[in-house]
Amino acid sequence: MTTGLPDLPTAFGPIFALREGGDALARAVELAPQHGAGTLAWVRSAARIEAAVVLEPELPLAAARPALFAAASALADALGAHGPAEIAISIGWPATIRVNAGRIGQARLAWPQGAPEDAVPDWLVVGIEARLTFPAGWEPGHGVQQTALREEGWLEEDVSAADLTAAWARHLMAGLAEWQHPGSQGGFARMASRYLSRLEPEPWMGEARRGLDPATGGLVLEQDGARHLHPLPAALMEAA
Repeated sequence: MTTGLPDLPTAFGPIFALREGGDALARAVELAPQHGAGTLAWVRSAARIEAAVVLEPELPLAAARPALFAAASALADALGAHGPAEIAISIGWPATIRVNAGRIGQARLAWPQGAPEDAVPDWLVVGIEARLTFPAGWEPGHGVQQTALREEGWLEEDVSAADLTAAWARHLMAGLAEWQHPGSQGGFARMASRYLSRLEPEPWMGEARRGLDPATGGLVLEQDGARHLHPLPAALMEAA
């Protein structure tokens, strides 16, 4: 099968290329029961990046949802590796990707409908999407605090949607492997640290120390001896 992507590690496959307008997350969810871990769906497009990968977690659903953070961090790392060195790439809670404070995309998560929180799900799907260019006719001011990668210096002659999709997949694999191998250089704490280093402060967070709850993926805010847990919002997650 001709995938249109640069070579990827053997952990990925089969790979399905979708036409412009396709929904990579929905397609990966459809494929997950039959094809299992490593299945990758991506959209061929000159205007956006969109891709999704099937995972087979070893943790109960509640504790496996931080895969969303691994997907968001992987996209940020892929953009950083292929874009201008001086550009600021950050993450808005929980999985919005921002470039120079402008929103360009997000990560998403899906799992089997009806899966119990305390049981290991048959599969998870993590997906990402990011804007390469604004649609024709777009004028400044149409979208508050939005931007596109081409506007911020990711040049078409240097990097394509296929290049960035493949880079995201590689960074995702590395991040998941780091999470799955506890130790001084890995485990959940290392994955969380990578994510939190890019997490953009919001006014409601105040000056609290930020962390992630490994049991649920919630954001932990600690200040003056008080600990508050903010659950993962449902907006970027869906039972499918």
